[in-house]
Amino acid sequence: MSEQAGIGIVVIGRNEGERLIACLNSLGTLVHACIYVDSGSTDGSADAAERLGAKTIVLTPDIPFTAARARNAGRRALAIQFPDLEFIQFVDGDCTLDADWIGKAAPFLRAEPGIAIVSGRRREQFPERSIYNRLCDAEWNTPIGEANECGGDILVRSTAFDAVGGYSDDLIAGEEPELCVRLRQTGWRIWRLDAEMTLHDANITRFGQYWRRAQRGGHAFAEVSRRHAGSPFGIWDRQTKSILLWGLVLPLAIPLLALIHPAALVLLLIYPLQVARLGIRYRGEGRFGWARAFFLVLGKFPEMLGALQYFANARLKRHAGLIEYK
Repeated sequence: MSEQAGIGIVVIGRNEGERLIACLNSLGTLVHACIYVDSGSTDGSADAAERLGAKTIVLTPDIPFTAARARNAGRRALAIQFPDLEFIQFVDGDCTLDADWIGKAAPFLRAEPGIAIVSGRRREQFPERSIYNRLCDAEWNTPIGEANECGGDILVRSTAFDAVGGYSDDLIAGEEPELCVRLRQTGWRIWRLDAEMTLHDANITRFGQYWRRAQRGGHAFAEVSRRHAGSPFGIWDRQTKSILLWGLVLPLAIPLLALIHPAALVLLLIYPLQVARLGIRYRGEGRFGWARAFFLVLGKFPEMLGALQYFANARLKRHAGLIEYK
C-alpha cells in the first residue's frame, strides 16, 4: 500500500498570502486530496488555493471564525469527496509539510491501532528573525513518545476523530489539546514521533504580537482546564493556577503587604529569582536560555489577561472573539 493511499489533507488559513501558496506546493500530489478552508481572507487566498488544485471552502461570517470550526468544515468536505479515508493530515496555512513526513507517520499509525494522533517536529522557519520566533521554535520542541496533547499539525485516524465529534467549534484556542483530552477519555493514545513534520512561519517581529499570542494562550489554558476540571485526563489546571499566581495574586498581594510594612517590597525579588531559576535550567542554551527564562516569567502577565478574559466572558455567558497576533 502506498503511504499516501487513504490520506486526505485539510489546510486552514486566513490572509496567509505567500505562506499559503508555499504550504499547498509542499503537499505535492496530495494537493488533489486537499480541502482548503478559508476564514474570511481578503488577500485572494481562496482563489490562489483553487488555482493550485485544492478544493476550497469559504466560511461565512455569520458564525465566529475559529480554527476548530475551519478544520471541522474541512473534515466534513473530505468525508463527502473521499468517504473511505483512513487518515487526515491537518496543516495550518502558514506551514509547509515535510516531504518525508507522511511516509513515516502513516506506516506508524497503521502499525499502532491504539494510537489516534501522531505528530512530529514543527520548526520555526525563520528563528533568526526575532527572539519571538525563536521562542516559538523552542515551544514546539516537545518530548518524543506518548503525549497528552498535540498542536495544529497532525495526522489523525479518521474513525477516532469522527467518533469524538472532531474539534470543539467554539474554542478560540487550545482546540487541539482539548481534542486530545476527549480522545484519551475514550481509550485512544497520542504520540509524538522523532521526525520532521512541518516548517512554520510565525512572523512575530513585534512585542505586541508576542503579547497577544501569550494572551491567547492564557485564554486557552483557562478555558480548556475548566472545561475538563476533575477529569483524570484533564490538562492545564496547574498552568492556569501558575498564571493566576504570578500574573495576578502576587502583583496584588505585594503592594498590599507593603502598605502594612515597606519591607514587603523585597518580595518583588521573587520575579528576578524565578528568571534566574529558569535560566539555570536552560543554561545549556546559552544566551537564548536566559532570554527564554525572562519571557516565560514575563508571559505570565498577558496570559493572566487572557485567562481573566475567559472567566469574564464565561460569567457573562458571552462568546469570546478571536485573539489574533498577525
